[in-house]
Amino acid sequence: MNETLAWTEYCKSISPAIVETCAKAFVSSGPGAFVKALSLALPEWKFRHAMSRGGWYRLGGIIDSTGQRVSDSLESWVESALNERDGDIGQLIDDFTDQSLYATRLVGQTHYLVASAGEETDGFLQLEIEVLQEMRVHRLFANDPSTLEELVDPRGGGDQPVPVGLPFYTFHRVHHIGALLRRMLAQKPEPAPIHRMIEDWSKSSASSASAYYNHWVIATREHIDRYQQPVFCAQAIATLAGEAPEFGAAAGTSGLKLNEALTHFNRESGYPMAWYFHMLTSKAVPHWVADSVVEDSLAGFAYLPHRDVEVVRGWLHRPYSV
Repeated sequence: MNETLAWTEYCKSISPAIVETCAKAFVSSGPGAFVKALSLALPEWKFRHAMSRGGWYRLGGIIDSTGQRVSDSLESWVESALNERDGDIGQLIDDFTDQSLYATRLVGQTHYLVASAGEETDGFLQLEIEVLQEMRVHRLFANDPSTLEELVDPRGGGDQPVPVGLPFYTFHRVHHIGALLRRMLAQKPEPAPIHRMIEDWSKSSASSASAYYNHWVIATREHIDRYQQPVFCAQAIATLAGEAPEFGAAAGTSGLKLNEALTHFNRESGYPMAWYFHMLTSKAVPHWVADSVVEDSLAGFAYLPHRDVEVVRGWLHRPYSV
């Protein structure tokens, strides 16, 4: 069994312990309590909380005006009801317009947890735990919908979300990031931007100062292609609390003033070459900085280590963004 497959199977093997921890932990106790509970379930791993992302939701089910559940899946219920009426949404509205049925929504937040799994830049486990809370949202058919989207997930409206139950933890996924990135390369040999970012981190002075997972998590998406094969996409997200530091140099700045701006940005971020990696992933640092850094180096103003200049030079030769 190769290393990639071994890690994939291992992550599957520890999933039941994570699921059980999710079932037992209380959201009200906070992520720290969850990490402690997880350390008891998986003592061989030292997971820590890296960051949280919220502001998303999934479609839920259907309840009536008394709170009784009509269906666990709004989409499945609508699809079945439409099929019974040969796809006639007007007939569906007529049949149910007098009933007080409400859609629910699962409002979510994702907690990213990380644990070291080796010396390599991508040698770490990344665990995603979701906090979900079911909310009653709009009354079905009250807006006289003309499309399925208007029926299941209308925009706007005056309905105030009402909690249906308490928030709860649920296991989403766990990856060995190195194994995941190798699986991506097996699907498509041309390195994706995330592969190049990991390589640049390994080559730069950032790698000797701090672990990649101390500053970044990797948000992954998976879909099935037309050949029914899973396809992964990955995006780096900074774990900084709040916005990235302000980059304090105007276009065309060079020499000592540019060095001061780079040093300040790195210090605020907590590691060398932070400005470069934020240039790859956000608009916090503009692209002209890379040109100026290399021009300064060629002019003999060597405020960056040679290894870092070579990383920047490589980006100028083949630019990418993550």
